[in-house]
Amino acid sequence: MPGPPWLILPTYDEAENIEAIVAAALAVLRDAAPEGHRILIVDDDSPDGTGRIADRLAAEHEQVEVLHRRLREGLGPAYLAGFARALEGGAGYVFEMDADFSHDPADLARLLECVRGDADVALGSRYVDGGGVEDWGLVRRIVSRGGSWYARRVLGLGVRDLTGGFKCFRREVLEEIDLPTVRSRGYAFQVELTYRAVRRGFRVREVPIRFRDRLHGRSKMSTRIALEAMWLVPRLRGHDG
Repeated sequence: MPGPPWLILPTYDEAENIEAIVAAALAVLRDAAPEGHRILIVDDDSPDGTGRIADRLAAEHEQVEVLHRRLREGLGPAYLAGFARALEGGAGYVFEMDADFSHDPADLARLLECVRGDADVALGSRYVDGGGVEDWGLVRRIVSRGGSWYARRVLGLGVRDLTGGFKCFRREVLEEIDLPTVRSRGYAFQVELTYRAVRRGFRVREVPIRFRDRLHGRSKMSTRIALEAMWLVPRLRGHDG
């Protein structure tokens, strides 16, 4: 029988969101995985006190633990550290999700149901029927759709939302895609994980979601991160670790 699902929440300056997102995710996972579940908060030494709040939540909830990292290295390294801890802890399924409510915690149940069915990776998709984005301006919509279109064309993939960061993996996927050799640190990290999964023959299913802009805090997206993605995506071709 597969191990329990683990939810990885990377944080940097999410003091306004972390308590509420953990409470919402726990409520969903209690129903979706009553046999057991874990939430791992991976905090990159947030100066706003996110780590201290996370430690309190871990003391209050036995299902919650915290991984403190001293350096802010980007989203990719934070997730890789979280994945390693989850696999070490016996996870059967591993989620990745933003900690700012851009991703609806209620959708955790749908992603888990998908990988418990015929999928190896369930990807919360904005760009399939039933999916979409809310509260975005025209420029951000163009950049997001354009980024996914560019990666899809360059890599020859059929996945519509290659830059999406709301996913659930079977344990076997993360074990097979050689995580220590993943090169991307920011925006391209999501593209690289999905590309490696497809290259290894795993089944990726897109589950429609509604993506909402964060209510509190500021976006971590930057021009440097977007340029990294444009530079790195062509270099992923033919390299799956």
